[in-house]
Amino acid sequence: MHPIERLRYVARSTGADHASLVRETAGSLGGFRDDPGGMVMAYRRMLARHLTSGPLWWLASRACMASDPQREAWAAADELDADPTARQLLYALPEDATICVLGWPELLAEALVRRGDIEVLVVDAGGDGSSFVRRLERSDVEAIDVPPSGVGAAAAEAALVVLEASMVGPEHFVAPAGSRAAAAVARHAGVPVWLVIGVGRLLPQRLWEVIAERLDREDDPWERDEEIVPLSLVDQVVGPNGLESVADALRRCDTPVAPELFKEGVL
Repeated sequence: MHPIERLRYVARSTGADHASLVRETAGSLGGFRDDPGGMVMAYRRMLARHLTSGPLWWLASRACMASDPQREAWAAADELDADPTARQLLYALPEDATICVLGWPELLAEALVRRGDIEVLVVDAGGDGSSFVRRLERSDVEAIDVPPSGVGAAAAEAALVVLEASMVGPEHFVAPAGSRAAAAVARHAGVPVWLVIGVGRLLPQRLWEVIAERLDREDDPWERDEEIVPLSLVDQVVGPNGLESVADALRRCDTPVAPELFKEGVL
């Protein structure tokens, strides 16, 4: 397949996990090794299609700032594949707890299917809730399918609310719609809120502002599949280093700022 055609296919794909999206993008852009301008335009077009994928912004920023963009892209893809966050979650989650999650959280799912002692209240988000419940039940994990209208009740009933971010800025993060309500209810009810932040999801202030401004120009907030949530509602973070404070997690931001990516492009 020609690199341009492969890139179009990847850009238009939906439902792919972040690691697959990053690896496919890195592979698709190999044909631009001798065309730096074309590579930057290709990254802009990918980001226009996957605006809230923190790992994709992380990949593109690293590649654009590197002396060897293709080698850097593959290095980023390898780091994402080796992300230890799911393993850290496996050991961090409390025993015999009832937890509340939204949709089909990518990294949290890897941990939950290996923990048979946890009951999971899965609030439907983006139409993924029922599918995730069935996946957990196949692994002998007790799971309850909760409609979106029950997000508040589920958050208050749980011993722990665990949200997963697709991207995180200095003061806010992006997560499935309903996450803000779940976190706010949990805070009011005295239920701890954990945020899962995997490799490549932390973004610096300047980059976050660009993305947030684009999000504000899209559909009305209540019509989006994802929403912006204040970090002030989060008690602790689980990431590659395990369970840590929000402040400590933010210090590991390693996404460079590549201003050439700020210009929007459409594929």
